[in-house]
Amino acid sequence: MSETATEKKTRQTPIGVIAEVHGPVVVIACDTLPSLRQALCTNLDHETYLFEVLQHLDERHVRAITLHRSAGLHRGMTVYDTGAPLHVPVAPDCLGRLLNIFGEPLDNGVALSPREFRNVHSRPVPIHEVVGASEVLETGIKVIDLLCSFVKGGKTGLFGGAGVGKTVLIMEFMHAVATLHKGVSVFAGVGERIREGHELWHEIRKAGVMSQTLMVFGQMDESPGVRFRVGLSALTYAEYLRDTLQKEVLFVMDNIFRFVQAGSEVSSLLGRMPATVGYQPTLPTEVAEMQDRILSTRQGTITSVQAVYVPADDMTDPAVSTILSHLDTTVILSRAQAGKGIYPAVDPLQSSSKLMDRHTLGARHYGIAEGVREHLARYHELEDIMTMLGVEELSPKDRKTVMRARKLQRYLTQPFWSTASHTGIEGVSVPLEHTLTDCEAFLMGRYDKTPEERCYMRGTMEGVVP
Repeated sequence: MSETATEKKTRQTPIGVIAEVHGPVVVIACDTLPSLRQALCTNLDHETYLFEVLQHLDERHVRAITLHRSAGLHRGMTVYDTGAPLHVPVAPDCLGRLLNIFGEPLDNGVALSPREFRNVHSRPVPIHEVVGASEVLETGIKVIDLLCSFVKGGKTGLFGGAGVGKTVLIMEFMHAVATLHKGVSVFAGVGERIREGHELWHEIRKAGVMSQTLMVFGQMDESPGVRFRVGLSALTYAEYLRDTLQKEVLFVMDNIFRFVQAGSEVSSLLGRMPATVGYQPTLPTEVAEMQDRILSTRQGTITSVQAVYVPADDMTDPAVSTILSHLDTTVILSRAQAGKGIYPAVDPLQSSSKLMDRHTLGARHYGIAEGVREHLARYHELEDIMTMLGVEELSPKDRKTVMRARKLQRYLTQPFWSTASHTGIEGVSVPLEHTLTDCEAFLMGRYDKTPEERCYMRGTMEGVVP
């Protein structure tokens, strides 16, 4: 049921006072215990500070996490009950905007004129209304469309350490959804550095897709409660756009690892004992709570792309393993690939998709993808031998395989729209059919006499004389 912001304010009733302040966690002495996840508030310097109840300590005290900075909070401050969990205002004019966790503008624009408020802790869509994911979503990025296809309505993870190109790839996906599929994007900036967020906002505007994009930021300098809940706030907007616009919605999260880190901070502040490698004991539940809401219905689809920072490039890290178990497609970004100048730095042998089977892709796509992977795997096996003994020591068959694999490796590079202003090379989007035709020609030896450098950083091989 919709309600205005004024109506919400009038419903606030005194519920107790602040008894203790421990950084971003406060203990509130209550006359009546509020429900878990209830939003409470207090007033300081003409500002409203919000809290979320996370723990009942006894029959009169609750522990809550502040969703604002904690400076200025003190004992004895009156706390009010807002009458509901954390809500965000939703309206069709949210597209093209930059918002915070509460749906307030960060882009110096006018506030949203909401038709309704939505609870950020909404339940997932009932299972009988969910539509399964079984269709390929083309991105126009050769290496991904060929070797680790995106699932329409599915979840994709971009795994990589710092500086291997996760954010650039995310911007390219947003461009592809807006231009190829005429869909909309919701970007959740979880723990973004202000420099990164500012650059990203300007790059998306420069790319011309901001009108079809909504950005929700919870910055790195904000309370762990904000970083912990901003993903759910952005997901609430994605669900609203799915249900009202009935379009292809791309839900982008950068970076879900920072969501896990914020959960770990909150867990420590609440006094819980840490579990594996110091992570919170509630890690699997918290990740599942978000992932299980990324669903498609008959009204529309939500396709999710999540950047996942890999600590020390260790894929066995408990946070990484937990996130991995929810995904349909895993795109591994490799520092070794980036070091060779192969961009996007996707590791073609480690990356995978649950759609990579003959039934879904068709015999031709599956056969070409397997052929490319086989050539690249054989090249990887022979690299040490070539380093020690030289290419001349290989058999003629292996020499041919290595030569084709090196050309395929360079062919799978691509100039991006989002980096055109830095590289001076205009971005290209390559249809899957063209990628398949070119890779088939490489495997059949049609480009055996073509120099490697002519395969690097281009779209299709059209116009290159074999």
